[in-house]
Formats: sequence, structure tokens, C-alpha cells
Amino acid sequence: MIIDARVRLPHDRRPQQDVPPPERLVAGYQAALGVVDTALAGVGELLAELESAEACAVVHAECEWGDPADALNEAVAELVAEHPGRLTGVGTVSLQRLEVPRALRQLDRIAELGLVGVSVQPAFFDMAIDDRRLYPVYAKALELDLVVFIRTGINYSRAHEMAGERPLLLDRVLVDLPELRLVAGHAGWPWTAELAAAARRHPNLMLDFGGLAPRYLTHPGAGWQPLSHLIDNVLRSQVLFASDWPVQPIAKGADEWRAIGLREATVEAALSGNARRLGLAPRHVGSAV
Repeated sequence: MIIDARVRLPHDRRPQQDVPPPERLVAGYQAALGVVDTALAGVGELLAELESAEACAVVHAECEWGDPADALNEAVAELVAEHPGRLTGVGTVSLQRLEVPRALRQLDRIAELGLVGVSVQPAFFDMAIDDRRLYPVYAKALELDLVVFIRTGINYSRAHEMAGERPLLLDRVLVDLPELRLVAGHAGWPWTAELAAAARRHPNLMLDFGGLAPRYLTHPGAGWQPLSHLIDNVLRSQVLFASDWPVQPIAKGADEWRAIGLREATVEAALSGNARRLGLAPRHVGSAV
């Protein structure tokens, strides 16, 4: 069964926030991707897509503004508990006002809920990947055996700089915490050579191509050549399929992975094998949805 390493918590399970998103965040994403409307998809749509694609999914408690982390973590855990044969979950911590003791308590709760990882998107909160304030979060995740999913590469929020998401910063974190299991979300474009170098140095750095139409990986001039060459050989064990649903349809993304000319072993590893090895498969695969 395919394992989609990152889908967003469906709209009808997301907690309401007291403050609206920054206008420059919404306007940037609407202009670049037109994703604001598609982000309204609900649980029914997600389950239907997974059924059609014969897939499982890792549901992420991602947030780009505000302070909904606690409610998001509970909502993800509840949804996973309802569909243990189809879903796994990843929590998050509060970065709007990063208070280390609170973040550590949130990580304890994430582990207590049975979630498999923690998602952080520091650039949306004016922090870089290697910001020292995040190190206690990384260290606690390592202690709890949680996978850290971290956003890399371009973001379209014109309210924040994107320099803090350069993949080279992952190298610094992994030099300091070499056993940490990290997943670089969105796979680092436009710094794909940097991400390829970091992944080559650190075997526990995984690459998630969520939100990218896979056909661009091997499309001439798209900027992915440093990675597309290596993921078909020496980085094969470090690649994860991720749709970033509802940004990209799950079955379409999986079909594109199969059609872009990669070796069969690479496609199998990306669509399923690597995610299983990382512990992202649902614990009750085969049970009723």
C-alpha cells in the first residue's frame, strides 16, 4: 500500500483560530498556487482519495500562524484513532510564542497521543531552521523517538523571509544532533544542490517532495537535476512520497512518480518502503477504515 508521508489535517477538523492569517501570507499563496480554496477539503474527501489511490497517509498538524498547536494535536490524534488502518499522525509545537517548557510539554503530549513525529515550520515565525531556540525541541524529539518534519525551500508568504529554510542549515542541526531523524519537507527548491549534499552526508535526513508535481523532478530546466539524479541511486533510501493534500491529488501524484522514468526500486522505496522503515505506516494496516 502507498504511504503518503504528508497530508494536511482536513479543514473540517481544524480548530478555529481567534486571529485571521496575515494578509501577505494568504495573498502570496493565492497568487502563486491558488491553494486557499482547495484547502477547504474535508475528511470525506481525504478518505475517498486514499481509498481510490489504495493509500495510507500521515496527517500533519501544520500551522503557519497563530497558536493552535494544542488543539491541532488533539484533533490529529482523534482522527487517527477513528481510522487506524488508514492514518498515522504528526503533531506540532507552538512557535508563535516559543516558550521552551511549554514546547517540551507539547512534545510529551504528542508522544502520549501515539503520534509519530512533530512538524515545525520556523520560517513562518521568523526563525531559521538552526535557530538555537529550536534545539531543545529537536533534542526532546530525539529523546522521544519522534521524527521531525521541517519545512525547507521557498515559501510564498511575503510576510516572512525564506532564507531561514535553506537546506544547508539542516547540516548544522544534524552535526549537533547526528541521531535525529529529520524529514526535509518540499525538498528544498531552489537550493536542491544544498539539500542533495546534506542528504548525502546524513543518511537519517529524508526528503519529502510534498506539494511538487513529481513530473518536474525530471523535467529539464526545472531545477531538480542535482536531486533527481541522486534519488535514483545513492539517495534512494531517503525519498518519501508526499502529496501535501489537498494541494495535490494523491492518486495523481503517485501515478506521476511511476511515470517519470525512475527505476522501479526507487519508485517502490519512495511510495512505500522508506516510509515503512521510518515508522510512518499505520499501526493497524488492514483493519477497517
